[in-house]
Amino acid sequence: MSTLILIFASALLLAIGATPGARWIALKFGIVDQPAARKVHTTPIPRFGGIAMYAAVVVALLVFRERFRVNQLVSILLGATWVSFLGVWDDRWGMRPILKFAGQIVAAVILIITGVQVQFLPSDFLNWVVTVVWVVGLTNSINFLDNMDGLSGGIAAIASAFFLLMAVQNGQYLVGGLSAAMLGASVGFLVYNFNPASIFMGDTGSLFLGFMLAALGIKLRFPGNSDAITWMVPVIVLGVPIFDTTLVVFSRIRRGVHPVTPGKDHTSHRLVRIGFTQREAVMVLYLVGGILGMTAVFVTQANLVEAYLFGGTVFLAAVYGIWRLEKVPLDQ
Repeated sequence: MSTLILIFASALLLAIGATPGARWIALKFGIVDQPAARKVHTTPIPRFGGIAMYAAVVVALLVFRERFRVNQLVSILLGATWVSFLGVWDDRWGMRPILKFAGQIVAAVILIITGVQVQFLPSDFLNWVVTVVWVVGLTNSINFLDNMDGLSGGIAAIASAFFLLMAVQNGQYLVGGLSAAMLGASVGFLVYNFNPASIFMGDTGSLFLGFMLAALGIKLRFPGNSDAITWMVPVIVLGVPIFDTTLVVFSRIRRGVHPVTPGKDHTSHRLVRIGFTQREAVMVLYLVGGILGMTAVFVTQANLVEAYLFGGTVFLAAVYGIWRLEKVPLDQ
């Protein structure tokens, strides 16, 4: 436990210390997010903060690496480095979505090669397919969610906190260390990113966070319960970004808009449209993330009937939420 506290504290302090440097680099090299009709900020904001989170997590983990299985730690950090590089390229020069998807598939394959993969399905091929879909899907979900000050960073911090709690309960040092580093880096970055933000994480940060959270969800194990139950635990913990992506993709397809087209039609935007301020909308989603995390903790201890009762309730609530939010008028 003391090692996990040190990892958290190191990542926190590193993120707090490195983010102003990332802001300076962004301004110097013109890595700035300009205001636009489909964005909520009204002044240019540097968008290279993700590099500070990446550095904080990697340095904190490498300093305390002796407690972990080195080959899997290296594969996770290698994949995270690769997707962060894709984010840096996209933040600075732009990148076609198809190339980002291809790069994310490469990152998922890196995990599979070293045994970091889904294992609850009856065939290796199905496990590989689900691993790729999970990693690519969640990486893009966090990227989609990064649409309002403090949103992606805060949701990542909440999810990391629950992964850390469950890892400690089950004696999983690798997941615990990764979660502690992610929690510290996310909270440290929020010092500068919470509304009103002075820096954005950019794709460098959102792709990194998404990939790391996907890897944590795969690595989390519950020896005391059945895979028929525990597969849904990371899905519930990460319910906010999954819900947001589902809502946006469904809505855009229904309206004849390409799913990767930027727009102010995310969950947070719709909450603002019904009367919340931007900060209140983000806090509402933090609350939902916390409720989902607590639900997931209960599911880890539940029997089959209880687990699917709670999982079904979450699913029905999500369906209702999509139906209700899809009725909210959108900016044209």
